[in-house]
Amino acid sequence: MIERLFFPPKVQRIRSSWLGPAIERYVEWMVERQYAQLSIDDRVPLLIRFGEFAWRRGARRVEDLPGHAETFVDHWVARTRRRGPHARRSAAQGARVCVEQMIQLTVSGFYGRSRPLEWPFIGAAPGYLTYLREERGLSPRTVVLHGHYLRKLESHLHGAGPSRLADLSPADLTAFVVKVAETVGPASMSVCVGAVRAFLRFAERERLVATNLARSVDRPRIYRLARVPRSISWADVQHLLKGVDRAHAIGKRDYAILLLLVTYGLRAREVAALALDDIDWPRARLRVPQRKGGHSHIYPLAVEVGDALVQYLREARPGSSDRLVFLQAKAPYTPLSFTDVGRRASEHLRRAGIDVPRPGSHTLRHTCVQRLVDGGFSLKAIGDFVGHRVPESTQIYAKVAIEALRYVAQDRGEGAL
Repeated sequence: MIERLFFPPKVQRIRSSWLGPAIERYVEWMVERQYAQLSIDDRVPLLIRFGEFAWRRGARRVEDLPGHAETFVDHWVARTRRRGPHARRSAAQGARVCVEQMIQLTVSGFYGRSRPLEWPFIGAAPGYLTYLREERGLSPRTVVLHGHYLRKLESHLHGAGPSRLADLSPADLTAFVVKVAETVGPASMSVCVGAVRAFLRFAERERLVATNLARSVDRPRIYRLARVPRSISWADVQHLLKGVDRAHAIGKRDYAILLLLVTYGLRAREVAALALDDIDWPRARLRVPQRKGGHSHIYPLAVEVGDALVQYLREARPGSSDRLVFLQAKAPYTPLSFTDVGRRASEHLRRAGIDVPRPGSHTLRHTCVQRLVDGGFSLKAIGDFVGHRVPESTQIYAKVAIEALRYVAQDRGEGAL
């Protein structure tokens, strides 16, 4: 393999390294995932130097490498003499990813910084994960959210609270809630409190705590219809779309994503889950199978959306056996996650200079709904279109009828009362 990629001097240098076999295997792994030749050329010398660095520090087996990875990253960043914190972070990330990928291929059980997170309180309450999945039947996404906030609670207790669940007090829980409330909004705080209360109820049932501590954790008050959805004008949408550079692969991909968000009001998760099989080209239909409420929806495929998808699939999508539509633009060409979709929407909104609170994929979803409201559609029809499970979820969008509300506010709407 390496004879086809490098000139003889570099092949000799690789094979003279004690990490030669591991480096060759890593090169094959990169080729299989369609890494660019330039990326491979950059990574191989770094790995050779990593082998020399680890050898000088006493490594004699590949199993010794994990203990030298992070130290080498620091050494590499200092050696490159990058100026500025961003440049140093970028150099460190690039070196770390390269070294850890090679070690993962050669050392069984090594994960590096991508190690799966351990479930919180796994020792103190070992049956809780099974309880959430099997007894309560929560969706995988909801289980992840519970784990996220319980991990925060576990970390807080290790740093400033009791070491055992049996010693937990209402004061400890109040301190945790106050701490979390400083960093998240009311909706996220409500999810956090719900996760903590569910865990405390389980702990009481299993007699891991002496009292019903769940009662000491109050949910924050969230008033229905208290906020105005964060939409933008249709003129801003046109400005946003015109600013996408479709001369490059990333621009073609992002343009198709933005159109899906603003045309159908899709969520970031629904865009990320869109598969090639969901596009029915002969019938010009688009199927969205993984909606938040657990149902599916079929839309007519708009001409502009179809053209953007065709351009991306034909000219910009990397060759991959993965059936999901949207992939990373760089090797190893993994599918975009829903957080990636949100980041791309946020990035383009900022580049366009559009001022909106918390810019992201939901900004375009709200904009789609506002356009439907302005078009005179009923809230029931709008709720069905954007995939609301219950009609109450759509009521807040009545507040985006800005012109009608302004008319009433100016004392000219008595006839509407």
